[in-house]
Amino acid sequence: MSERIPGFSTLAIHAGAQPDPTTGARATPIYQTTSFVFEDVDHAASLFGLQTFGNIYTRIGNPTTAVLEERVAALEGGTAGLAVASGHAAQVIAFHALMTPGDEFVASRKLYGGSINQFNHAFKNFGWNVVWADPDDISTFERAITPKTKAIFIESIANPGGVITDIEAIAAIAKKAGVPLIVDNTLATPYLCQPINHGADIVINSLTKFLGGHGNSIGGMITDAGTFNWSREGRYPMLSQPRPEYNGIVLHETFGNFAFAIACRVLSLRDMGPALSPFNSFLFLTGIETLPLRMQRHCDNALAVAEWLSKRPEVAWVSYPGLPGDKYHQLAKKYVPKGAGAVFTLGLKGGYDAGVKLVSNVQLFSHLANIGDTRSLIIHPASTTHKQLSDAQKVQSGAGPDVIRLSIGIEDVADIIGDLEQALTAA
Repeated sequence: MSERIPGFSTLAIHAGAQPDPTTGARATPIYQTTSFVFEDVDHAASLFGLQTFGNIYTRIGNPTTAVLEERVAALEGGTAGLAVASGHAAQVIAFHALMTPGDEFVASRKLYGGSINQFNHAFKNFGWNVVWADPDDISTFERAITPKTKAIFIESIANPGGVITDIEAIAAIAKKAGVPLIVDNTLATPYLCQPINHGADIVINSLTKFLGGHGNSIGGMITDAGTFNWSREGRYPMLSQPRPEYNGIVLHETFGNFAFAIACRVLSLRDMGPALSPFNSFLFLTGIETLPLRMQRHCDNALAVAEWLSKRPEVAWVSYPGLPGDKYHQLAKKYVPKGAGAVFTLGLKGGYDAGVKLVSNVQLFSHLANIGDTRSLIIHPASTTHKQLSDAQKVQSGAGPDVIRLSIGIEDVADIIGDLEQALTAA
């Protein structure tokens, strides 16, 4: 009998996990420890020399976190993964393995405001320079590439505007330029979209959002697609040249199609230090078990709410790719056929003031700076998540002064709509 390939829901529950060999515990235990005892001196030496896989110190790796890494990598269709302390930390670690001072990367203008700020300001302290491109004009990505370019960065579904990015078109540009395509898949999750199937070489997720799903922990994930030739032209020395801290090992030569994940762990995470706590890894594992069920309910609810809002006289516009008239609807049918996600934006005819009143009058919705919770959430990005941006940058990123962002939860949809109706009436 041929071996059956597990389905997505089965992987979400079982990938990476086995009953605990010591106790028989079915749930993955929380290995709440800083360090691990070596078998002997030779074992310790082989671990530190990257000749043997195993546990040394929780900053570098932990058994609870290892299950999480294997599970997300399986769901994304990658070869290996690395979990870290936050989505922002995942971006820093990924770029640290790719960039040297003076290098550039090309990024979509339609990104989470915190990423725009990180790329524009914090990354400059490392000498890493961002060049912005417009996902509505794919040619801008190609024009932005120079000999200094080391990567292209996009979001599968952009936060907050719900923009669907043409991953395959940008992947073709990255391949032609000989640079990896990094895709932030936070809003889609691998349930809705697997960017690796469309040409991505690296996938970033904020575990904090839909993967964890319950608003109780912070974490980030890097998944290595195993598709990129890191030795090409010597452009990525951390992977293609001998590492003096590991007795001259060449990571790409030694670890092949999961070399990038190894580099992020043993070079970047080891020295930068944003480790994920084992307890948070446990919470994420628990959340991921229900990911397929939650994401489908999120999408179904979001479409119903978006349809209802689009007919309200107080609403000037709704930006949700699941709506047939939306400019990104055809891309949504291609990249996220099961649903266009839970996050979308709208604008009220009363502009900024009406938006503030709406946020102030909701009762079921929570007014806070997060997305991807089981609960329905609301925020005014221009005064919060995107506040650090200029007015022009706010508009470019889909967070203009009139914009309200909704993250639709998994409550009964009639209750979600009822709360918005009373809030609109009050506003």
